[in-house]
Amino acid sequence: MSLETLWLALLGLLLAGYFVLGGYDYGAQMLSPFLGSAEAGPRPGAGPAVGAGAGSGTGTGPDGRNAALDAIAPFFLGNEVWLVAFAGVMFGAFPHLEGSLLSGLYPLIVAILAGLVLGNAAVQLRRRSRGARAAKVWNALVVLGGALPAVCWGIVVGLLLHGVPRRADGSFHVGAGDVFGPFALTCGVATALLFAGHGAAFVALRSEPGTATAARRLGATLLAAAGAAGALALLLSVFGAGASMTRTGTSVVLFALVVAALAAGWWFLGRGRDTLAFTATCLATALPVLLIGAGQYPYLLSASAGGGITVDDAVADGATLKVLIGFGVVVVPLILLYQGWSWWAFRGRTGRRHPSYF
Repeated sequence: MSLETLWLALLGLLLAGYFVLGGYDYGAQMLSPFLGSAEAGPRPGAGPAVGAGAGSGTGTGPDGRNAALDAIAPFFLGNEVWLVAFAGVMFGAFPHLEGSLLSGLYPLIVAILAGLVLGNAAVQLRRRSRGARAAKVWNALVVLGGALPAVCWGIVVGLLLHGVPRRADGSFHVGAGDVFGPFALTCGVATALLFAGHGAAFVALRSEPGTATAARRLGATLLAAAGAAGALALLLSVFGAGASMTRTGTSVVLFALVVAALAAGWWFLGRGRDTLAFTATCLATALPVLLIGAGQYPYLLSASAGGGITVDDAVADGATLKVLIGFGVVVVPLILLYQGWSWWAFRGRTGRRHPSYF
């Protein structure tokens, strides 16, 4: 395996990992008004609610706790390390892709970052609000902080599958017509629904029985809706208004795997098999990254008029890749070890072994 292929695989692994881990964060945030009411009594380390509006129609328990946010609390900020690592690999190993991708998709990247900042702040400050109105504002920002990045990531996926418009000078740029085009918007909605269903599967895996039952019902509905949105995206592609793939056979197989993962997640949620359901939704959220990479190969950034930036165009020189090997050998295993340790340390359902955070 060449160094270029190794770094491309690592880039895809990190983005897929972020979609899986950040995806259930986004999903839990979006579903917090519907899956938020805590069932149990006081939990270890849970302080009294500060906001006067706790429990007033915001999906929050009487003490200000939110069961959906409790489910993601131990992993919330740690999951974003995968996005930072992805950006680091792209900057170091694929500098020409970074320049074109970030400048071409600048409005969407800004919206994603704004959503992350708003969501992170709202999740951590919601219980420090003073009064019912302030509590409602923070809770609305929690939902916005999950929905905005989810939709924008979906639009990014849609644009990468369809191709990004290229100017006469060779630069890439998206306008409002591209962002709000039918295929890009359909991908945005499908991704938001998928992340919400993925979040519901995670909440079902982590929460106590009453909340878990509600999460299963809601998650099954969301996964079915995500499948319907995906079918619409496929229909647009069949009629020439959607994805433009360089490897059609590979793309068809990968899309079929996405559909199978969605169907498996829906099936297992309906039967209370939470671990298998979450495994299926993990596959469904990771596979779109592979669809972009394998279906568009050798292009990393396709132009809507044809052509684009290939792996050879985007990758750094061999000497740089060798220097960066230290990053891959040291940092990536550390990320995996930390993630594994955190999952082991906070295993089990919330309310039984560890405190409420948010």
